[in-house]
Amino acid sequence: MPENATARIEAIYRAEAPRVLATLIRLLDGFDRAEEALHDAAIAALDQWPRQGIPANPRAWLVSAGRFKAIDRIRRDVRFDAVSAQLVQQLELATLPDDTDTPAIADDQLRLIFTCCHPALSPDAQVALTLREIAGLTTEDIAAAYLVPSATIAQRIVRAKAKIRDAGIPYTVPEPADLPDRIEAVLQVLYLIFNAGYSAGQGDTAIRADLCAEAIRLCRLLVGLVDEPEAFGLLALMLLNDARRPARLDASGDLVPLTEQDRSRWHHAQIAEGAALVQRAIRDRRIGAYSLQAAIAAAHSQSPNSAATNWAQIVLYYDLLLRLEPSDIIALNRAVAVGMRDGPQAGLALADAILASGDLDDYHLAHATRADFLARLNRPDEAAAAYRLALELTRQAPERRFLQKRLDALSRR
Repeated sequence: MPENATARIEAIYRAEAPRVLATLIRLLDGFDRAEEALHDAAIAALDQWPRQGIPANPRAWLVSAGRFKAIDRIRRDVRFDAVSAQLVQQLELATLPDDTDTPAIADDQLRLIFTCCHPALSPDAQVALTLREIAGLTTEDIAAAYLVPSATIAQRIVRAKAKIRDAGIPYTVPEPADLPDRIEAVLQVLYLIFNAGYSAGQGDTAIRADLCAEAIRLCRLLVGLVDEPEAFGLLALMLLNDARRPARLDASGDLVPLTEQDRSRWHHAQIAEGAALVQRAIRDRRIGAYSLQAAIAAAHSQSPNSAATNWAQIVLYYDLLLRLEPSDIIALNRAVAVGMRDGPQAGLALADAILASGDLDDYHLAHATRADFLARLNRPDEAAAAYRLALELTRQAPERRFLQKRLDALSRR
C-alpha cells in the first residue's frame, strides 16, 4: 500500500472515529462491543479502501462495516442466546445515518456526552472517559494533560465503562427538567477537550486544531439544546481563543506571545460572534466562570494592540473570577494583568506570593511568568534562573524553543 494512501486513510479514521463510535454505541448498547466493531471496521478499511478506493461517505461506510462485523461476532459467540438473537435482529433492521443525516449524528454524540458525564461517575472518570471516547485522545495524551500515570487513566476508563454497564446508565439526552443538574459536568469536559487542543501538553505540536474544532462543534450542539448562560459563555470563550490561533505560531511553528501577535491574522468574524455571545451570557444575573473568562478573552481580542488593552477592566474580571473559583493559576493570570496595568514590580510581588505557597512549584508557566517580570525589571541573572527552571518543567517542544529564545536573548543582553 502506498505510504500516502495509508496516511490518508489513517487521517480519515482519526477524524471520523469518535462520531462512528458514538453511533455504534447506540446501536450496540455498550462500549465494549462498539469498540470491537470500530476496530474491525478500521481493519476492513485498511484492507479494502486501497484496492477499491476511499468511499464517498467514509463515516457511513465505517458505521455500516462496524455493524456487520458486530453481527458476525455476536453470531460466532459460543454464548449466543435469545438476547443475542434479538440484538442481531435489531442491528439488521437498524436505520444507519449517512453523512447527510446531520441531526442523527449529532444526537448520537450528545447522547454519548451525557452518558460519559453522568453524575454516577466520579469527575475524574467523566473527564477521562469523554476525552477518550468522544475526543479520541489516547490514554497517554490524557495522562500527560493531567500529569498522572497512563495506567491510572486506563483504570479510570475501565471502571467508568463498567459502572455504566452495571448501573444500566442509559444512552440518552436527559429530559429538560434534569438538564440543569447535568450541564455543569458536560461544560467542564467540553472545556477540557478544547484546552487539550489549544495548548497540547507535550510533544512537537503546540496546537491541535482538530480538537478545538470538535469542542466548538459539540458546544454549538449543546447551545442548541439548552438555554444556559454558561453554555453561551463557554462557546464564546472557545470562539474568542480559537480566533487568535492563526497568529499563535510563527512560520517555524514557534509560539508567539499575545502581545507580539499580528492581529490582522485573527479571525475577526469569529471574534464578533464570540463577543456577542459574551454580551448575551453576562446579561444573566447568574454570571459564571466561563462567561467571565470569555469577557477577558473579548477584552484582549477587541483591542487593536497590546498597549490599547483595557488592563484595568481585565483585572476587574479576574477579581470576580477569583471570587467564584479561587485558584492559584487564576491568581497567576491576574498577576500578569496587574503587571501590565501597574508595572512589573507589582506583578512580580504577586507572582512571588503565589509561588511561596508551593502549589505551583511544578508549573512551568509560573516560573516563566516570574522570569518575564524579572527581565522587564532588568534583573537578567534572576530572570535566566527562572527561565531555566521553567525549561526543566516543560514537555512541549514549541514551548521549550520559546523559553530558550527568551533565555538566549537575556544572555546576549
